[in-house]
Formats: sequence, structure tokens, C-alpha cells
Amino acid sequence: MHIVIMGCGRVGSALAQTLEGQGHTVAVIDRDPTSFRRLGSSFSGRRVTGIGFDQDTLREAGIEDAGAFAAVSSGDNSNIIAARVAREMFGVENVAARIYDPRRAEVYQRLGIPTVATVRWTADQMLRRLLPSGAEPLWRDPTGGVQLAEVHTSQTWVGHRISRLQDQTGVRVAFLTRLGEALLPSSQTVLQEGDLVHVMMRTDEIDRVEAAFAKGPEEEGGQ
Repeated sequence: MHIVIMGCGRVGSALAQTLEGQGHTVAVIDRDPTSFRRLGSSFSGRRVTGIGFDQDTLREAGIEDAGAFAAVSSGDNSNIIAARVAREMFGVENVAARIYDPRRAEVYQRLGIPTVATVRWTADQMLRRLLPSGAEPLWRDPTGGVQLAEVHTSQTWVGHRISRLQDQTGVRVAFLTRLGEALLPSSQTVLQEGDLVHVMMRTDEIDRVEAAFAKGPEEEGGQ
């Protein structure tokens, strides 16, 4: 796949190197040509100097052949404009924008533009480690009706199977994080101490799910 990235800061350059390492062709756009130094001498993709939402600049970067576009510059407005141009003017299907203002991120998420709210994500991840309680949304569908969330799990669930957790809480476990590694569990997977549980659930059921995870397994029924 050909991928266009707007912004050659730390995130953009790391993203470009990773994607190229995976075999994709990559073009990076930045208005400051000196920023391309972050890409290193081994980067073989295109380096395009210009404004990321300018149509001619995007064409030079190969947007017409791109399967994905990432807007990760330091400006919220520029990222959103560029993401909309890529999607609406050039029909790029996979588009994502980095947003510093979490309120804007929610608005554009509902408009169908996937966003990453950098400041909120970082703060929330720190809070999750300091105050591990409740549910922390990681992703919402554009309608806001379904979400992926990391839910704090009572220690009393340790030693019980995923199947029991799902049956008693009504959620679908998407994956676990165990010892820093992602794990796709089966119904027979047993929860271990330190597991982070990530579930898919309806947004309007957050309170019920949080309570069920905090309460622990019901007495009746086996594992």
C-alpha cells in the first residue's frame, strides 16, 4: 500500500520508518525541509516540502494512489483539514488525524474521521496506571453506540475463564494485555494476575459492566 503522512515530527518520522519497514511505500509531507532529517538516510520514500492540505502538494506525494493518509502535524486545524481533503477530495478510505484538543477529537470522530487525541490519551493512560478503576474507552464507532474499553477487573476474577467473565458480564473480550504483550484469548483462557482486559460493549452499558467487573464472579455456576 502507498501511504501519505503529513508531519515529520517524532510521530510522523517514526510512523514512516515503521510502515516502510513493513513493505509499504511512504511519502512524508512537511513545510520545513529540515524536518526530514528525522527520517534517516535509510528512508527511501518521498520527501515532499509543502502544506499538507494543499491539493498539488498531496498529488506530488502520490495521494491519488494512496490507500491511507495520516495527519500528524502539530496543528489540530491543519490535521483535520488535511484529513478531510484526503477523504473527500481524493477518496482515500483509511484516514486518521492526530488531535490535541479532546473536545475536537470527539466531534470529528462522530463525523467519521478517526482521531487520536494525544494529550487526553497520554493523561488517561497515566491515570489508568495510577488509579485503576472503572472503564477507559479506547475506541468508539462513529455513532458512539459501541466502544472498545479497558475495564478494571477485580482480583476475584483471577483464575476464572474468559467464558465465565463474558457470560456473567455480557461483554465480548477483544484481547488481553499480559506482561506487556497483546493476547487474543479463547473461551478457555484463564485470567491471570496483572492481566489488562479490553472488551467490546455498548456505550450505554458502561455502568453495568463496570459494576459486574468490580463485583467479581457470582457464586453459582462453575468455571
